[in-house]
Amino acid sequence: MSNFDSQITKARLYCEGKGARFTSLREKVYELLLSKQGAVGAYDLLDELKLTESGAKPATVYRTLDFLLEFGLIHKLESTNAFVACHHFDCSHPVQFLICDLCGEVKEIQSDGLKEKLDHQAHSVGFSVTKQTIEAHGMCSECQQ
Repeated sequence: MSNFDSQITKARLYCEGKGARFTSLREKVYELLLSKQGAVGAYDLLDELKLTESGAKPATVYRTLDFLLEFGLIHKLESTNAFVACHHFDCSHPVQFLICDLCGEVKEIQSDGLKEKLDHQAHSVGFSVTKQTIEAHGMCSECQQ
């Protein structure tokens, strides 16, 4: 079984373990996102879906994306209004993204101590952080050459 197939199987089992169906459409959208280097917009996903799912509509894609977001299988990049697959959805984690402005590559990282520092600073002004996503734009190593 390839790593790609393994990730799809892991997602299916994860959803089923939470009492949710990982329908063929949800699987297809997740699969499309897994196959991409960068983030993908909803309408780009719709265009790709229409190649095999002639009845796909914007509402269908958005409902599917909402499900995948709710279950942590994907992340939404707010700055670009696009989506990327999450490879370690079975754990709760703060998210930081490095987004290449030239080629669109997206890397998900976990910066040691960043969440704790943010929580500490927020707490010092009476704020409680419930969700944290940081997006940093720049150039990947390939585009710097």
